[in-house]
Amino acid sequence: MGKTLEIASDHALGKMPAKGKQTLAKRVREVLLSLGGEAHRGLVIEQVARSMGHDIRQIPEELQLALILSFEDNWRDERRRATYGFHLPFGEGSHRWGVRRLESATVH
Repeated sequence: MGKTLEIASDHALGKMPAKGKQTLAKRVREVLLSLGGEAHRGLVIEQVARSMGHDIRQIPEELQLALILSFEDNWRDERRRATYGFHLPFGEGSHRWGVRRLESATVH
């Protein structure tokens, strides 16, 4: 039964257009920057969901999974990791997400 859920979730998330995935990555980046550059992924998910108009007490599971996959996909791809600045401050497997400020994005 677990395999069925995984396949169904992967299939549903696979239908998300590439632009939608990048929009989620941008939202994650903005939230991380507003939180000082790093935070627990649960807090990041709550903040993104709130900005999208969701009740944070009942965040849709699909949105949570899409945000986690968006971060992980962009973190694993070297080029996109450089674009967004995503990193894991405590290493792989950690639920603490971070973002490095890009020189072009910093304003003095």
